[in-house]
Amino acid sequence: MVEGRTQRAACRTAEKTPLETLSRLKARDGSRFLPHEACDAGERLFSDFVRAQMQPRITASLEPRLESRRSGLHQRDAGCSDTALDARQRVGMALKSVGPELADVALDFVCFEKGLEQMERERQWPVRSAKLMVRTALMALARHYTPPQMRRMSRHWGAEGYRPDISAMFADD
Repeated sequence: MVEGRTQRAACRTAEKTPLETLSRLKARDGSRFLPHEACDAGERLFSDFVRAQMQPRITASLEPRLESRRSGLHQRDAGCSDTALDARQRVGMALKSVGPELADVALDFVCFEKGLEQMERERQWPVRSAKLMVRTALMALARHYTPPQMRRMSRHWGAEGYRPDISAMFADD
């Protein structure tokens, strides 16, 4: 999470992001509302989003409108570095694994840093429902970044007597 915080500090002022605000909330039983894995997954998505240079431009572009295309690349990818292209691919894979229902929720909350109230107004959701939707999206994102550990069991394909008895081949007639 430290890397994400330093990138956020470079991109924003001292105000808290919605993810940091939500990560401080407690559930009714006193535990954290968002597990550490979900917060880390949100930070990782944001850092890939920043590396991918996917934030919309606010200023005018001084580049010529018609530029020559290089073969194999989209025009929008022509000026990107390999790091940015790799980050775009990672963001795409993460959002694909979350699913179409929750991908826009994760993007709006984590990357575009929209607050819960703003998301509820834009989507016309009931009051206090965005918090649960964001938690669900971040938990799905955490499963993508840290899949559950498989239990390692020693498996043996043979049972008692699975090897053939070759003593008959060496017996004297």
